[in-house]
Amino acid sequence: MLFRTCQMKLNYSRICLFLSITTLFVLIQVMSYSQGKVNYRHAKRINVAIGFASFYADKFEGRKTASGERFSQKEMTCAHNTFPMGTRLRVTNLSNHRSVIVKVNDRLHHRNARLVDLSKAAARKIGLTKRGVTKVKVERLH
Repeated sequence: MLFRTCQMKLNYSRICLFLSITTLFVLIQVMSYSQGKVNYRHAKRINVAIGFASFYADKFEGRKTASGERFSQKEMTCAHNTFPMGTRLRVTNLSNHRSVIVKVNDRLHHRNARLVDLSKAAARKIGLTKRGVTKVKVERLH
């Protein structure tokens, strides 16, 4: 009887040891996986955003943009902080559903809360020049 009790305790100890080691192994795997480096090349890109748009003041005419191009109010261009330079975007005015396709060639000031700044020609196409600021949907075109 005493031998049997000791044997049961020994089996219980082995089971506890096995479960402890297995749990520790799983936790280590989970922690190492979650702390791995993110491969940004394969990260999901944001292709649609909703925010506010405005347009450039006339004083920026002829100045160099962040891309090095000269700014022109007559071109279909915009400033956006996250899309790469040269990206084509469809900007849709959500109040009248008019849209325009523009090219990103500049960046917004870091304190600017707007999603996008449009050239005056692009702003006219979507009916933005009278309001000054309006809510828009910006879609990345491939």
